[in-house]
Amino acid sequence: MLSLVWLSHYSLAQQKYTINGYTKDAESGEELIGVTVYVNELKVGTATNVYGFYALSLPPGDYTLIFSSVGYQTVTRQISLTKNETYNVELPVEVTSLDEIVISDDPIDANVTDISMSRNELDIKQVKKLPALFGEPDIIKTIQMMPGVITAGEGTSSFFVRGGSADQNLILIDEAPVYDPSHLFGLFSVFNADVIKDSELYKGGIPARYGGRLSSILEVRTKDGNNKKLGGAAGIGTLASRFMLEGPIRKEKSSFIISGRRSYADLFLKAAGEENLVHFYDVNAKVNWKHNNNNRFFAALYLGRDVFNFDDTFGFDWGNTTGTFRWNHLFNDRLFSNTSLIVSNFDYALEFDDAVQGFSWTSNLQEFSFKEDLNYYLNTRNELQFGYHLTYRRFSPGKISPTSDASIFDTQEIQNDYALDHSIYIGNEQRLTDRLTLSYGARLSIFQNVGKSDVYLYEDPQDNIDIVRTDTLHYDHLETIKTYVNIEPRFAARFMINPQSSLKVSYNRMVQNTHLISSGTVPIPFNTWSPSNYYLKPQLADQVAIGYFRNFKDNTLEFSVESYYKDIDNVTDFADNAQLFFNRDLPTEYRQGDSWSYGLELMLQKKEGRFTGFASYTWSKTERKIDGVNLSKPFLANYDRRHVFNIVGTYDLNEKWSFGGSFTYSTGRPITVPAGRYKYGDVYQVDYISERNGYLLPDFHRLDLSATLTPRKNKDRKWKSSWVFSLYNAYSRKNAFTIYTRLQQDDEGNITNGNVKEARMISLFPVLPSVTYNIQF
Repeated sequence: MLSLVWLSHYSLAQQKYTINGYTKDAESGEELIGVTVYVNELKVGTATNVYGFYALSLPPGDYTLIFSSVGYQTVTRQISLTKNETYNVELPVEVTSLDEIVISDDPIDANVTDISMSRNELDIKQVKKLPALFGEPDIIKTIQMMPGVITAGEGTSSFFVRGGSADQNLILIDEAPVYDPSHLFGLFSVFNADVIKDSELYKGGIPARYGGRLSSILEVRTKDGNNKKLGGAAGIGTLASRFMLEGPIRKEKSSFIISGRRSYADLFLKAAGEENLVHFYDVNAKVNWKHNNNNRFFAALYLGRDVFNFDDTFGFDWGNTTGTFRWNHLFNDRLFSNTSLIVSNFDYALEFDDAVQGFSWTSNLQEFSFKEDLNYYLNTRNELQFGYHLTYRRFSPGKISPTSDASIFDTQEIQNDYALDHSIYIGNEQRLTDRLTLSYGARLSIFQNVGKSDVYLYEDPQDNIDIVRTDTLHYDHLETIKTYVNIEPRFAARFMINPQSSLKVSYNRMVQNTHLISSGTVPIPFNTWSPSNYYLKPQLADQVAIGYFRNFKDNTLEFSVESYYKDIDNVTDFADNAQLFFNRDLPTEYRQGDSWSYGLELMLQKKEGRFTGFASYTWSKTERKIDGVNLSKPFLANYDRRHVFNIVGTYDLNEKWSFGGSFTYSTGRPITVPAGRYKYGDVYQVDYISERNGYLLPDFHRLDLSATLTPRKNKDRKWKSSWVFSLYNAYSRKNAFTIYTRLQQDDEGNITNGNVKEARMISLFPVLPSVTYNIQF
């Protein structure tokens, strides 16, 4: 890799100067991500990084620079480059009459010319116009409509990407990991749409700076706060309300943003005398300050929690807390640095308040990280990215404590696990010719499972019935128990067929050293995590993808088709009928094997004009083969869906009304249900399971509709308002969430035949109308 960079650098060696700077929103002062910076005379360009920074090294001369981004007016500047220059640019928001036909004049179109593939950016403005459950805009629900992404069904924030399980997605908010992205068991996600600045989903072709998960990276960045004027927004919905305030601390030097959101079903239930109460809340806060053009500082906080109480005797809660401190530093005209200190905590607790059987259960996962990421803009043909990441994790699987002196429970705790995760990476994006661009690099992962801990040795680690311990190994604090070293190569290429179309290929290897301890399809907050250890090997995934990208009608229509194959080694599963709750001999339940997935994805997207939206189709298949599971025969993953079709759109009728709609269809996912029953002696009957995931749920389909009313009086007012009317599941389809079996019963619940079992289907939501009132100032 270094030889290719050196040859390219040598071929361009001559006196050069660097122009660099930040691109910003002219109204709010927010740095803009992914702005195209194009040099018209040389037909070369770059794009701003995730912090809004760009740099170009050019020979001396007069140039026309064109700054362009979707949703903003294109800005053109004439420069005479005779020395190194810093040039910050503000882009005004694009204001388009509804009667105009919008033709893009961007000199570079990212869909075709950008080397990235298998990546989806989410437009938060469009997300807010789409129908939403209980009127709450949710980027996770939009992500579940993307090609290559599969959902387990309604009422869940989990998603499955290209054959990977839900725990194989790395979800980041301001660079901090979120281990459970759901509120109310998945009805909402943890992301408040009012504070989201940018979000993107990587399904393949993942840059070397990312690691730690096998299937996807979802990175969500929050707004920095308006540094020019005070403003805010609020919304009152059917189930929850939210509020956001932002403004300058010191004008154009520092700013803040803070938002809060809370559901209030518990308040109405309590007023009605109901004792079963539930609610969630979350808070986002961020401050940033610019010391000078070479040094900027950011501090971000997220806090979210769900609380359930039943009859004042039983309750549980769970939540995420994250904090990020970032320092952006420009060492010189070409070397940009981002230094981050990150903390993340996920925890849950259950409590039963009873004099005799009272107990409390707590569990958490804590993570502390240091990251140093650098961009070096070598020349117009090479941009280097390199860095070092260090993470320390503490896994606390569970602790039980009595809630009274008379409780039958004693204090018990499963020992903690600890891990150190080091990674070093380097990557380069190289423009070989006007047609061919390469991206290549590697990531070195060094993972250590460390003490203080005891490791039990077993006569047969695969025997979870007759467990026999033979010895115990003792490890002191930070003493290495097991070390795993893996190299993760990354490669991508883009070849321009013509100015309107391109061919792209990618390969990446990913390593995952954290394992979700769950045997279900939908992750619930009371699952725990475990590091790679004495018995658990790291999961390894290799994925190759190829895609064709084509634009039509002056870049107003974007089309892509991608095909992929993914192979996973050491995929983590568990023995049939595994006992995962408070099990001190959990390693005897571990089973690891192979998984493979392949598929075809199509997407057609329209980003400009009165009507915007996209249609996507995915055909995929995912299988697993694990010794000791399903008689060691291959079986379908429980999130496998053969066909998925989605269509999403918004239409601006006039300045007052806009309409949104989404339709989704997918074939049923596999489930495991008993095939029959047999007697075990004369005491009881046992369900007979013929195979894992041997049955399919019925096909899933749903239509959602929305309408947004913005009164005309808003036009000249600082205080603006709007009404959003939503209809979830418009034709009240009874979609199967799952199927369970029970002894045959009559309509009153009486058992009519103790030898016969019947299948029952659970559906979650009928048609659900909702209304939300939004204000902005």
